[in-house]
Amino acid sequence: MRPFVHVNCAMSADGKIAGVERKQVRISSDEDKTRVKELRKRYDAILVGVGTVLADDPHLTVKELDYDTNPIRIVIDPRGRTPDDALVLDERAPTVMITSEDCEKEWDCEETIRFDGELCLSEILEKLAEEIGIESILVEGGGETIASFFKDGLVDRYTVFVGGLVIGGRTAPTPVDGDGWAVENGIGLVLKDVMILGNGAVLTFEPEKK
Repeated sequence: MRPFVHVNCAMSADGKIAGVERKQVRISSDEDKTRVKELRKRYDAILVGVGTVLADDPHLTVKELDYDTNPIRIVIDPRGRTPDDALVLDERAPTVMITSEDCEKEWDCEETIRFDGELCLSEILEKLAEEIGIESILVEGGGETIASFFKDGLVDRYTVFVGGLVIGGRTAPTPVDGDGWAVENGIGLVLKDVMILGNGAVLTFEPEKK
């Protein structure tokens, strides 16, 4: 039984999550930041790809929680690019690194899970459930990681804050990035809720049931 997967992100009114140089842009309102903090408290783990670590160097923690009560931080990093001094490896919360058998990098973290061959998200989720007991995961980026979860049909809920700004740029990253269509004809979503938060709105979707 795989964990429940909730993808959460913020994008500009023109559908970008950062500028063309991929540096972090303030998109979320203060009200949405509060929502995300409360959302993190409800999940067993927070997952990002290594691209998010390299671009933003996030803590992926809830400030008022301690090591034992913060969600587990999970980083998918097949080639071992996460630096030793990344904030996601600090002592605020346990961290699990997901990498390949070919990666020789060692991190000072709670656990490193290595996979032989190409990383398979469904296998990763099953392993996280079986070995660590993770039942729910909040996926926070980046665009290519989110695209992979959608492509493999592993998203149970998708929330996106749409902020009141335009970023522009044909090569600026989007919430679901990558080489092209996630699947042929796209992935159908059902809008479940709309909530105004400051100068923006949170849209909540669930995948269409087939």
